[in-house]
Amino acid sequence: MKKEIRDKYEVVIGLEIHAQLSTASKIYYSDSTEFGNAPNTNISAITLGHPGTLPILNKKVVEYAIKMGLACNCDITREMIFDRKNYFYPDLPKGYQITQDRTPICVGGEIPINLKEGGERAIKLNRIHIEEDAGKSMHLAGEADTLVDYNRAGVPLIEIVTEPVIKDAYEAQTVLSEIRKLVRYLEICDGNMEEGSMRCDVNISVRTVGAKELGKKAEVKNLNSIRNVQRAIDFETKRQIEALEAGEEIDSETRNFDDVTGITTGMRTKEALNDYRYFPDPDLSPVHVSEEWLNSIKSTMPALPRELYHKYIKEYGLPELDALVLTDTKELATYFEELSSITKNYKASSNWMMGPVKSYLNDSSIKIEDFTLSPNRLAELIKLVEDNKVSFSAASQKLFAALVAEESKSALHLAEEMNLMQDSDTDTLGELADAIVAEFPDKVLAYQKGHKGLLGMFMGELMKRSNGKADPKVANELLRQKLG
Repeated sequence: MKKEIRDKYEVVIGLEIHAQLSTASKIYYSDSTEFGNAPNTNISAITLGHPGTLPILNKKVVEYAIKMGLACNCDITREMIFDRKNYFYPDLPKGYQITQDRTPICVGGEIPINLKEGGERAIKLNRIHIEEDAGKSMHLAGEADTLVDYNRAGVPLIEIVTEPVIKDAYEAQTVLSEIRKLVRYLEICDGNMEEGSMRCDVNISVRTVGAKELGKKAEVKNLNSIRNVQRAIDFETKRQIEALEAGEEIDSETRNFDDVTGITTGMRTKEALNDYRYFPDPDLSPVHVSEEWLNSIKSTMPALPRELYHKYIKEYGLPELDALVLTDTKELATYFEELSSITKNYKASSNWMMGPVKSYLNDSSIKIEDFTLSPNRLAELIKLVEDNKVSFSAASQKLFAALVAEESKSALHLAEEMNLMQDSDTDTLGELADAIVAEFPDKVLAYQKGHKGLLGMFMGELMKRSNGKADPKVANELLRQKLG
């Protein structure tokens, strides 16, 4: 598409993100929510909507939804009801879905994101509401029939709905990443999009730059990766602009995304709300959130990624990139928090976490929670380098691996045992410096004439002759003195 045509339009995006809550049982009965079980084994008469059965609300579902609302600075609804959303689909055994229409548990709120060009922007939320998941239709290759697995039916969900304020695919991806990070920090959802425990519907419309009214939107359903969100937005934006340029109307419809071809195709015309015939569910009592209950939930809230991100930048003086990496997962941030309570050399701690520790985790195919080196022992290693007793290269390349393997020995003990302690003796190092200066008189002369980069050559010689044990600071100062 030509740039001058693309620049005439702006895209407006809203996200609807479904997160399956990590409860052991379903929202209205005790069926298991375990993923991967044989089809149609996590079911009951209530899940299947048999006549005469009554749902019983899982209290943990409400608590988890409130936690997400608190994390997003939403207003928590104190008196709420559940509604029936009526529609027929093979994977909806009851013929209706129990959801929240008029009284969503969380109203308003925002998701702060980092912008590509720098700075932050708060993406406004419309609501977060509770509902139950449907089953799953299975279209097996080569089979004429569609099979249905009802294991997922009745699994509790929260749906996080943004306002239509997202400006491009990058912002949409970032919002989704931040929400996945939040639910994982809160431990209310595992965020595994490839398993379907987090899914995203994207509402996309385009309009001419400066227009006030929104264009007709297309809703792309059930995107199962952050990458596919970007691909679907890019394709839909191009499709809609080309249609408008050709004088065609955009249909307000639901579309499917093919992750092989990267294109979207129409499924059905977008339903209006009255098509669902919402009405209060007569089998579920209203829910009251008391001040006492709300405060007890607040007391269990962990430190959140955005809070830690700003703490690491403002209090610890770390660069933004360090803060982003260290808050990527709750487990990584927890380890760094403990390490930072032992040593106040925050930048050195960050460098070790982002360098040797991350490399070891990647090479070993393990996560930080499986890392056997405690923050206390890593702090010992950082202190040895900080005190110039061991060089960083020796510590990271030799001593670190030994410390992981030898759980019973201290960092100092191992450094001495492995002959890695730096030599700070000025007499010994001075003799080496004298010998090097005498051996390279032409280089000395060049250095004295202004070629100061030669200091690196002299340092390399001294480190080699000291078997890498010379204290770099002491050696550097001695060489400068002797070179004049």
